Amino acid sequence: MTKAIHRIARTLVFMVLIVPGIGLAPAQAMTAAEINSEVQEALAKLYAHSKTAKDFGAVAKGILVFPDVYKAGFLVGASFGDGALLENGKTAGYYRTVEASYGLQAGVQSFGYVLFFMQDESLDYLDKSDGWEIGVGPSLVVVDKGFAGSMTTTTAKDDIYAFIFDQKGLMGGIGIKGSKITRIHPD
Repeated sequence: MTKAIHRIARTLVFMVLIVPGIGLAPAQAMTAAEINSEVQEALAKLYAHSKTAKDFGAVAKGILVFPDVYKAGFLVGASFGDGALLENGKTAGYYRTVEASYGLQAGVQSFGYVLFFMQDESLDYLDKSDGWEIGVGPSLVVVDKGFAGSMTTTTAKDDIYAFIFDQKGLMGGIGIKGSKITRIHPD
């Protein structure tokens, strides 16, 4: 059974590379310049489609952007992506998000997500943790289109708000809870 699961997992990761609409997963590590470019493009796209996200960006202490996260799974799944933390509009560090999961899941997809750090304490937690697991530590709220329409930065009282965007592919369910975020140092 274990060999079969490993074979299926390898096949699904391979599918991420060839499924139309998903795009190509990076064959090698991205450079800092490539990450910066993709982060700016993704943030502009999110702001164009969500006034609430743009409002949050104007007052956030830090904005962690993962433009492309790739996920594949069949019972056992994995996801990964690189991004950058912006403070006062400038890159303050580079990060990687990874997740391993198991359970009823099947498919491949890509998506992006942005975390708006609204409190200095939550941003400090990211800096001081040796890898932050989403769902442990500062409070996080995932904002969907319905919720975004009824909230403002004055009613926002939680530490971090997450916006998921640009979903492509087919996957039974999407989430970021359990993702581990660690600092990286690209060239």
